[in-house]
This record gives sequence, C-alpha cells and structure tokens, in this order.
Amino acid sequence: MSATITAADINKLRQTTGAGMLDCRKALTESNGDFEAAIDWLRKQGQKVAAKRSDREAKEGVVLANTTADNKAGIVLCISCETDFVSKNAEFVAFAQGIADAAIANNVKTAEELNEVSVNGAKVADLINDKLAAIGEKIAISRFERIDAEFVASYIHGANRMGVLVGFNKPAAEAGKDVAMQIAAMNPLAVDESSIAPETIAREKDIAIEQIKAEGKPAEMAEKIAIGKVNKFLKENTLLAQPFVKDNAKSVSDFLKSIDADLKVIEFKRVALG
Repeated sequence: MSATITAADINKLRQTTGAGMLDCRKALTESNGDFEAAIDWLRKQGQKVAAKRSDREAKEGVVLANTTADNKAGIVLCISCETDFVSKNAEFVAFAQGIADAAIANNVKTAEELNEVSVNGAKVADLINDKLAAIGEKIAISRFERIDAEFVASYIHGANRMGVLVGFNKPAAEAGKDVAMQIAAMNPLAVDESSIAPETIAREKDIAIEQIKAEGKPAEMAEKIAIGKVNKFLKENTLLAQPFVKDNAKSVSDFLKSIDADLKVIEFKRVALG
C-alpha cells in the first residue's frame, strides 16, 4: 500500500535538503514516504548529476578566508559553481560561509577532512551534494589552503572573488591587512628569492639569454643583460622585493621594517576565481 504524501511532508524535505518541490515529491513517492530514504534518494540523484557534470568547469564560486580567534591559524577556500547567478546568490554565499566556519571550528587541515566534517548532523560532502541536486550546477570545494603561524592575517577581495592568507612570525594586526592587500593586487610567486625554485630562476635566465641573442647582441653581453632581466623578474614576482602598493617609494620589505625590524612574512596563500 502506497503511503500518502502530504504537502507538509514535501515542504519538510525541501527545507531539509534544498531540493525542488517536484524532486521532493518524487523522492517521497519512490521511498514510499520514508523521510530518511527520500533524503538518500535525492543524494543519489545528486551523485548522478555530479557524474554527468564532472567535465564541466566551475569557474565561478565563493572564496572565503578566515582565521581562528587567536590568529594562530587561517583557512582560505573556494566553493565553486558554474554561473555567477549562483555565486552572487545570498543563500549560496551563506552556504559557503557555513562550510568555512565549520573548517575553522573543527580545526580542519585538508579539503578531504572538511568533506567529512558534520554540520547540523550532515557531512559537508552530503550538504554539497544536496545543494548540487537542488540547483543543478556542479558544486565542489575546489581549493582549500591553510596556514599555521604565530599570527595569520586574512583578507577577502572583490565580493568573495579572491581570498588571501598571510602568516607572520609575530603579531602583525596593523601590517597584516596591508600585506594581504598587496598579495591580492600584485600576485607574487613567493615571499622572497629563496622561496622560488632554482629551476624557475634558471628557466627565466635561459629565456632572457635567448631573447638577447635573437636581438643580435654579442654572446659576451648576453649573460650580463640576462642577470639584469632575472633581477627584474625577482623584483616583480617576490613579495618582499615588490614596490609597496601604498607607497611605491619603498619595498614591502622596507614597509615591514618600518613597522617592526623583526617582523617577517613566513608564507602566504592566494586563491582567486577564474
């Protein structure tokens, strides 16, 4: 005998899962009114949608950066989706914020660990799957980064389109946001020259030498000119050597020294959409 499916049952399932009314009605019908089985049915449908959309690029989404109350750790993550219509939706932003809050509250260190965290009795992976089924777009934790340091500053730029974390060797509340904004604007590759892989520097030098030779300059000049080009590359692409965006007359290194001679950037993470 088929169970009677009421409007209240359908509404309850909608509120719990975020799925559409017709999908909820079908789920309850397929599960003969069993609420938990209906949730499982919807999740299975979501998994099928995920499989169908596995080749779709999710270039939109919400980027969030946050730190623990004591600023000893921070996370930056991207909950990706396919369209800006979804990413700009207040409900989706709140959904992403809930996941970011759970990451901080549960001291999460990896995306895999975050997927297993429970939020209001459901795993994050299942919540994402339910949201996917409800809106019909590919949704995933596409990036997750974490920093542990004596002091971690966070910064979100451009309506949740970019997030930055910066780890310092000591408290840096005043400098933290300024350095994070520098990273957001100038996108450095590394903290300093020692943080850039030797093969990257060697590659830049080889490219410069070939460019110089192609210009017809003597081989004996190529090495010297190439070194200058590499130095320019390092100045443009290492955080501490970059001109400080708020005062181009000084470098980021100079700025930090003006705050505290012993203040150092340990590492940073930058996550951006697109």
